[in-house]
Amino acid sequence: MSYCTAIEFMSEEKKAIHQIYHDQHYGFPIHDDNELFCRLIMEINQAGLSWETILRKEASFRKAYHNFNIKKVAAYTEADRERLMADPGIIRNRLKINAAIENAKTILQLQKEHGSFEKWITFHHPKTKEEWVKIFKKTFKFTGGEIVNEFLMSIGCLPGAHDATCKVYKKVQQAKPLWLAKQ
Repeated sequence: MSYCTAIEFMSEEKKAIHQIYHDQHYGFPIHDDNELFCRLIMEINQAGLSWETILRKEASFRKAYHNFNIKKVAAYTEADRERLMADPGIIRNRLKINAAIENAKTILQLQKEHGSFEKWITFHHPKTKEEWVKIFKKTFKFTGGEIVNEFLMSIGCLPGAHDATCKVYKKVQQAKPLWLAKQ
């Protein structure tokens, strides 16, 4: 069942949590590197958990990770790692926390080489899901197939975020996602 269809069957409480993300964020291109980093870290933290858990904790994640400021996160020290491990508002998993910090450092390097994280993604486009997974596994920490697929779909790089019958599908197309340019 697609995300679009699943939302229709959710309770009003759950629908309220998912609807804004589904209608305004999921599948739309992101042009800000800090927000791309945010989405990557959110997807990494979702591994093994529900997306609802991550959506409920988004504000806490933003606060804990300095609103996903790549430069700040890349400069985190051991004290920051311990602060994050003690923060009940986020996912307290050392591997995921370390991945966020190391991936921030990687993105800084990609920005030097390509001008931005977004330009690095565009440089590699188009690729199949399998090709993307190989690139991400080689480049980033804690990025398996499902994480990479969801990250790239969520930022409009791969198709599939919305059903063609979904009211948001046309809005996503109007935003000119990368996957549309491939056709």
